[in-house]
Amino acid sequence: MAKIAAIYGSPRRNGNTAALLKKAVQGARDAGAEVDEIVLRDYKISPCLEIYGCKKDGECAIKDDFQGVRDRILGARGLIIATPIFFYTVSAHVKILMDRCQSLWVKKYWIDKKAYGMWEPKRLGLVISVGATRGRRVFDGMLLSMKYYFDTLDMELWDSLLYRQLDFEGDVNGHPEYLEAAYARGRDFVHAVRKRG
Repeated sequence: MAKIAAIYGSPRRNGNTAALLKKAVQGARDAGAEVDEIVLRDYKISPCLEIYGCKKDGECAIKDDFQGVRDRILGARGLIIATPIFFYTVSAHVKILMDRCQSLWVKKYWIDKKAYGMWEPKRLGLVISVGATRGRRVFDGMLLSMKYYFDTLDMELWDSLLYRQLDFEGDVNGHPEYLEAAYARGRDFVHAVRKRG
C-alpha cells in the first residue's frame, strides 16, 4: 500500500486550500493509499534559528514538534502539500517547516556529501495552491521554493494544482471543477507513486 503524507499548510482549517486538499486525500484513499494528514497549525514548530547544531549529524538542535512531523514526511512515499499564497510564496506555517528542513539539507549535502543533481529522486510530490489575485506570476515564488524543498527530501515535483481568485472561505465551492480535478489528481498521484516503486 502506498503511504502518502498530506500537509495542510493554511492557517484556516476550512478554507479553500483545505477543501482542495481534502478532495485530493479522498482521491488518494479511493486509489488504495494510506494517507497521513498533517495540519501544520496544530503543531508547535519554531522557525529555524540558524545555529547550525545540525552540522554534527544532520539532526536539528531545536527540540519541538518538528521532529515528529519530519519523520512522518520521510516515512511516506509521496507528499501532497497545500498552501495559500502570501506575498507570492507559501504560508508562514509551510515556510517554517521548510526552513527547519535545512537540517536535512545539511545532512544530504554537507555531511553525506551528495553531489548536486547527481541523485535519483526516490519519491514524488504534489502541490496544491490557492491565490486570491489573478496575477500571472502569483505562483512563481512558491513553485521555486517547492522545487528546492523537494530536492532536500529526495523528491521531485510530479504536478501542481494552482487556482487563482479564491480568497474568502467557501469561494472554491463555486468551482466544482476545481474540486473534481483535486480528487482526480489525488487518485492519479497514488498510481504515479506506485510506479516509482
